[in-house]
Amino acid sequence: MPEAINDDRRRFFGTAIMTLAAARFGATRFSDMSIGTMTIKQIDAGVLNVGYAEAGPANGPPVVLLHGWPYDIHAFEEVAPILAAKGYRVIMPFLRGYGTTRFLSDATMRNGEQAAIAVDTIALMDALKINKAIVGGFDWGSRTAGIMAALWPERIKGLVAVSGYIMVNLQANMQPLPPKAELGWWYQYYFATERGVLGYSKNTNEFNKLIWQLASPKWKFDDATFARTAASFNNPDHVKIVIHNYRWRLSIADGEAKYGDLEQKIFAGPIISVPSITISSDFDGAAADGKAYASKFTGKYEHRILNGIGHNVPQEDPQAFAKAIVDVDGF
Repeated sequence: MPEAINDDRRRFFGTAIMTLAAARFGATRFSDMSIGTMTIKQIDAGVLNVGYAEAGPANGPPVVLLHGWPYDIHAFEEVAPILAAKGYRVIMPFLRGYGTTRFLSDATMRNGEQAAIAVDTIALMDALKINKAIVGGFDWGSRTAGIMAALWPERIKGLVAVSGYIMVNLQANMQPLPPKAELGWWYQYYFATERGVLGYSKNTNEFNKLIWQLASPKWKFDDATFARTAASFNNPDHVKIVIHNYRWRLSIADGEAKYGDLEQKIFAGPIISVPSITISSDFDGAAADGKAYASKFTGKYEHRILNGIGHNVPQEDPQAFAKAIVDVDGF
């Protein structure tokens, strides 16, 4: 990667570190902070004041990149400068419960259900006056991007979804998996207990580092790489959002009535008609071939398999993820 791009990356993520450090001191609203040409910005959008990073020209084709749990915008630290160098305007928001993103009201439910996070992202696009964007993500971010593409196709130019079509249907989710598959979701059952809430609250960083190692066993990240992301877990709503997300998936926590209609549309398994690329990796196991969900994509579509890569595809193979964004734009 050219040295100029590396310099931009260092300025960009230096800003992220400074802004996240500010979060540790209890601030609930933040002003824009900057180092060099890159900034972590704040904007009111829907029920949130969203912290987000932006790279590339302001008038470039917009790309919204969405992280998952337990990750943050640093997952895109190599992807962002690649896309920015190609002229894209890259937006990377902290999801609710991460980084400098804050709820505008103490009275708002700390809700981690899938529809809420998708509505957050549409609200962010509205606040930024982005009518249409390419969206891409992994883990929670992939689910969110897929929901946006299915329910608001007029807002989505193209989709890149790691692990494919992963929208949750609560009724289907109640059906048991084979024991070996259930083992992989151990943390969901842990979070269903009060012991799990206390354990995650007390050992957030240790817990999340373990998830990184289990989900990406071949990724040899260093302590500094993890620490940059771990700063975003200091968000005062982080534990509540994570616990609610997984309890809601197990139908042991209620969602919010205002998202009920959207959830029913998601439960129905809506098709995705926008141009799409799905990416599988070693994390996806037997589902890596993408055949189980290929029929859900009715527009121009391609499935790619990355061997030797774990769950955090953008950070483990930024070139492949960035290429998928550029390629789907050309569909």
